[in-house]
Amino acid sequence: MASAQITDISQLDLNGTYSYADYLKWQFEEAVELIKGKIALMSPAPRRMHQKSSGHLQGIIWSFFKDHPCDYYSAPFDVRLPKKTNDPDAMVYTVVQPDICVVCDREKLDDFGCNGAPDLVIEITSKSTRQRDFNDKLNLYQEAGVAEYWIAESAEKVIYQNYLVNGKYELVAIVEEGEELLSAHFPGLKVAVSEVFRD
Repeated sequence: MASAQITDISQLDLNGTYSYADYLKWQFEEAVELIKGKIALMSPAPRRMHQKSSGHLQGIIWSFFKDHPCDYYSAPFDVRLPKKTNDPDAMVYTVVQPDICVVCDREKLDDFGCNGAPDLVIEITSKSTRQRDFNDKLNLYQEAGVAEYWIAESAEKVIYQNYLVNGKYELVAIVEEGEELLSAHFPGLKVAVSEVFRD
């Protein structure tokens, strides 16, 4: 849609449809994601408990994956979800920045991020992102083939664990404070919910 570099978000039609090729030309400060070609404005700086929970989760994930063949990344990190494996940039309409993701297929990694579905995605939700995380992103990750999707809700101190079974997410568990989440995709990966939401 856009042909030159865009330096101010006001230059874009927020109701327009954009591709990853367009996204690469955007040089403004606002953080955005592309959801099926539509611009999704990301929240301003996350709240303190979001960042604290994210830090605790990153520590747990890093510790598990540090000697593992899979790689872990935290936001901001672009994950492109093409419809077909070799879609050119102009045909990719979804670019998201999960709070945390784990990628086992290194062929999907390049200098720009991940091109294809990660194996595990974790979103830390808030009032402003809840609808997107539980609906839009759940559907996107399911459609793309993300094997396991966790939604950590810091206000309620609970993690929703979704696992892909025959192309559809099943809510495997709602893990509360005092309980331990056991990954369905990565045997041995355990997350104590109290540790994630520790203040």
